[in-house]
Amino acid sequence: MPSLPFTKMHGCGNDFVVLDCLIAVPVDRDALASQLLDRRFGIGGDQLVSIGPGDSESDLTMTIHNADGSLVETCGNALRCVALWAQRRHLASEGSYLRIRTGAGIAIAEIRGDLVRISMGAPSLLPQAIGLSVDAPLIKSRRAFTADYAPEITCVSMGNPHCVIVVDDTASAPVTTLGPVLEHDPLFQRRTNVEFIQLITSDRIRMRVWERGSGETLACGSGACAAAVAAQLLGLVGPSCTVELPGGELLIEWDGKPDSPVMMSGPGTFVFDGVWPLA
Repeated sequence: MPSLPFTKMHGCGNDFVVLDCLIAVPVDRDALASQLLDRRFGIGGDQLVSIGPGDSESDLTMTIHNADGSLVETCGNALRCVALWAQRRHLASEGSYLRIRTGAGIAIAEIRGDLVRISMGAPSLLPQAIGLSVDAPLIKSRRAFTADYAPEITCVSMGNPHCVIVVDDTASAPVTTLGPVLEHDPLFQRRTNVEFIQLITSDRIRMRVWERGSGETLACGSGACAAAVAAQLLGLVGPSCTVELPGGELLIEWDGKPDSPVMMSGPGTFVFDGVWPLA
């Protein structure tokens, strides 16, 4: 029976099934994603990550599928795992820079011991970059999503769309009830990730996230970047901010200049290698 080797990894609890596609690419990965990511009948994971060969501008290519089969432009937690996956296979070494092509462009990864520092690219507030159905940026803009829910939102693109909402307490935030409502609201033409953030100190925020196509996850790297950018734009934090997530912590750095990249530092963890039988 044919089989498919895989690696299970996670970044702050945001977990992935990682496929080596350097030589051959499995067919119909959008359908395969729903099988592999199922937590009861499959391997289990938030997303399926395929690692392929690079090109003249990159060392590797990363493709991401959600459990519903939809493609994701980029993922910060997955990028860190890809860098450490490459190190385990002697394709990268500590202190070197690894160029990883994503659907949002090229991200630069630097392995620093057990941590990986990623240059996530510059954030954007442009409606077309976020996929908004309005013409102006949305920063602390009050929008009504239901008859009794009209939060102030700040929308940011980190190569993928994010809607950030400041709350008093993330523990009681309506992540699982209203997260999916916002994800599918017509305001977001490509759907959106939704980050609920709570200010802890001037250099620390707490966050829960509803991820587009995956539901609530323990961490979201690009979401942490978008949350830190939004918090800085709102005057809540400075250029260096620790984001507390249910699965761990990420350090986000951004100097506030529109063209400057957001830098994300955090762990990536190998769980196990395995083989999935193909019917």
